[in-house]
Amino acid sequence: MTADIRRLTPEIAVAPQIAIEDLAGLKEAGFRTVINNRPDGETPDQPPSARMEAEARRLGLDYRHVPVVSGAMTMDDVAAFDAVLAETDAPVLAYCRSGTRSATLWAFTQAGVRGPDEILSIAQGAGYDLSGLRPYLDRG
Repeated sequence: MTADIRRLTPEIAVAPQIAIEDLAGLKEAGFRTVINNRPDGETPDQPPSARMEAEARRLGLDYRHVPVVSGAMTMDDVAAFDAVLAETDAPVLAYCRSGTRSATLWAFTQAGVRGPDEILSIAQGAGYDLSGLRPYLDRG
């Protein structure tokens, strides 16, 4: 498996774009759900969500597509991501182009559950500097 998996909590990890071939390794690693946070066609080299979903389901993984436009995340996007987390089995791997969108979605779902320092520290430990979100996380 070539996926760059970055664990946030025991229940969720994020990653940059994964390949269809990575799905078997994710299943073997114990993941139960895969969330794709990229809109189809964002870049020419990404596999279409329908192909990813077909392979994930063939392997027995739950697969959800919660597309978020880079730089244009909304609270509706956060609510959709949070709903998928609530209705699927962990551990979950969420991915996007670099993993930042997925980590940001997770961070917003944690506002009001964890303190801003803890959220930012967890993200930093996974290699994502989300310090620019602090004013929004403080509002939790």
